[in-house]
Amino acid sequence: MKSEFKDRLAVVTGASSGIGLALCSALLQRGARVLAMSRSLGGLSQLLETYPEHLHWLTGDVTSADDLQLLARRAAELGPVDYLVPNAGIAELGDSLDTACFDRQWAVNGAAAINTLSALRAELAKPASVVFIGTFLTRSTFPGLAAYIASKAALVAHARTLAVEFAPLDVRINIVSPGPTATAIWGTLGLPDEQLEQVAEGVTKRLLPGHFLEAAAVSNVVLFQLSQGARGVYGQDWVVDNGYTLQ
Repeated sequence: MKSEFKDRLAVVTGASSGIGLALCSALLQRGARVLAMSRSLGGLSQLLETYPEHLHWLTGDVTSADDLQLLARRAAELGPVDYLVPNAGIAELGDSLDTACFDRQWAVNGAAAINTLSALRAELAKPASVVFIGTFLTRSTFPGLAAYIASKAALVAHARTLAVEFAPLDVRINIVSPGPTATAIWGTLGLPDEQLEQVAEGVTKRLLPGHFLEAAAVSNVVLFQLSQGARGVYGQDWVVDNGYTLQ
């Protein structure tokens, strides 16, 4: 797979931490060129030092049409785009009847992901591969996260139809849905530390290996979906959850 990615261009949003950062690192290790967008540099700073000629970073907000157009213009300069992963996402606890909570999360988790593909549509190579990021919770539930789950479920449904529409353009579209992953998103839920620890303990009991996923484990599945090894896969939602949804 290393030779396949060499000198190919990948665009990744939400790239400064967690799964996005792990994916950028894995792509760069395999010789790819990466155009990364995030609101802050974060963990990309070290990758920029290591891969100054292959990593290109733009600061931007995926909910901004202007920022997505800037991303598209930069991609046009570097392109064509062989791989696209609209990874940026947020999670917010809230009242399950609060539709404003859904609107805020859909704006990032769903609309922005779709708008990212729309902005870069003309820059996609033939063939190209797109992987959206879902969540294991569309197959489970979690009190207070109804809006988050719904935003991801809507994205998955949208992506499956896009997979049919883009297939004649030689563009494969799929979804990877991570389970409990040791990333910073857990700290953004707004729970007190003690309660967050209790939640983590309860979740861990359902994980077959007895621990949270590492971001790299998820990014490896994304890599496979991007690769020609998955060339027969269209519109599928692959759950990577350490067995959480089996119990």
